[in-house]
Amino acid sequence: MSRSGFVALAGRPNVGKSTLLNRLVGEKVAIVSNRPQTTRRAIRGVATHDDWQMVLVDLPGAQRPRDALTARMQARLERELAESDTALLVLGGDQGVGPGDRFIAAAIARAGLRATVAVNKVDVLDHGRTAAALQGAASLPLDAEIFPVSARTGAGVPELVDELVGLLPEGPFLYTPGERTDLPARVRVAELIREQVLARTRDELPHAVEVEVDEIEEREDGLMLVAARVWAETESQKGILIGAGGRMVRDVGASARRQIEALLGRRVHLDLSVRVRKGWRRDDALLDRLGIE
Repeated sequence: MSRSGFVALAGRPNVGKSTLLNRLVGEKVAIVSNRPQTTRRAIRGVATHDDWQMVLVDLPGAQRPRDALTARMQARLERELAESDTALLVLGGDQGVGPGDRFIAAAIARAGLRATVAVNKVDVLDHGRTAAALQGAASLPLDAEIFPVSARTGAGVPELVDELVGLLPEGPFLYTPGERTDLPARVRVAELIREQVLARTRDELPHAVEVEVDEIEEREDGLMLVAARVWAETESQKGILIGAGGRMVRDVGASARRQIEALLGRRVHLDLSVRVRKGWRRDDALLDRLGIE
């Protein structure tokens, strides 16, 4: 009998959840950045073996809601926990256990889920700091097995997978083998563009930026035309995103285009523009259109 089910991947911002998701799935389905609050949508990645299938849901980093955007992110975290079969709490081994980790552990416990804890980034820790990180994980209010792992190198991940598979219920596969995510192509393309913005901007600007893909169309010669807009909240932010002589938006577009071509398996022409929409993070209509539930 096969096993299959949903695993809620939860953790504080910037602990490496998205990197771990990509490692488990074996393909880049979530963008990666050292900026906190990179994940805004619940991103599902599907990992399939001969007799098991895990549907991993990379949840937004837990936080106190500040606006419509972060309120939606927090509500999505709680809803996905309630609908999952088990939970994987990811801790940043280089950060130490803090109030945010305890908040998430308590949310998992309230949901009644059996859980596993992964202490990530042990590849950058010495023996003493690893031991301290594991001890901190053991102090959380969860009855869970704890695994030291490195999402970057893959160390400890096979043992973690074995534990998670054992917690899945018996049942048929939920997705066709070979399917790695249920994110629509437009959302994946938008996220790849946003990843390049995150890599090139500082301070509050990453939080004020979102990307919307208007069109993906194939020409007769096989070239894929992608039209996308980068939303900013102020004219000054727009100026930063465009850059002197348009250099920033060109660099973002060139790097994103290579990523999009790898995703779509086609040559791509990317038409990228920068627009201003004041207060978009509080604009429910735009958040709906962007697919941030």
